[in-house]
Amino acid sequence: MKKILITSGEISMQAELTDTPTAQAVWDKLPFEGKANTWGDEIYFIVPVSMDQEPDASAQVEVGDLGYWPTGFAFCIFFGPTPASTDEQPRAYSPVNVIGRVLGDATQFKAVKNGEPVEVVRVED
Repeated sequence: MKKILITSGEISMQAELTDTPTAQAVWDKLPFEGKANTWGDEIYFIVPVSMDQEPDASAQVEVGDLGYWPTGFAFCIFFGPTPASTDEQPRAYSPVNVIGRVLGDATQFKAVKNGEPVEVVRVED
C-alpha cells in the first residue's frame, strides 16, 4: 500500500491509501498543502484533485478514515463526531470516497486549529 505523511503544526502521522481510482488521483498530485477547515472532529481542505463520487462512497465513516469529498474537491481526515453525526462515529456532510486510513491515533488531529496549514507528502519505501 502507498503511504503518506500528514503534518500540521506539532502533529505528524502516517496513513495508508487504498487501491482505488480516487486514492491514485490523490497520490499523483502529491505533495500538496491546504488550510485546515474544522467541522466537528473532521479536518478538510481543498486539493488539486477532481474525481466523481465512487459507487461505494458513503457519508458514514470510521475514526481514522481519510476521504475525498467530490462536492468540495476536498481531502478529509475523520477523527470523531461531526455536526452530522448521530452518535460518536464520524459522519461526512455528504458521501465521500474513502481513500485511506490514518496509522495510529487519529484523535491527535483534534489539536489542529481552523486555518492552520496541513501538508500531505508521499512516504517512499
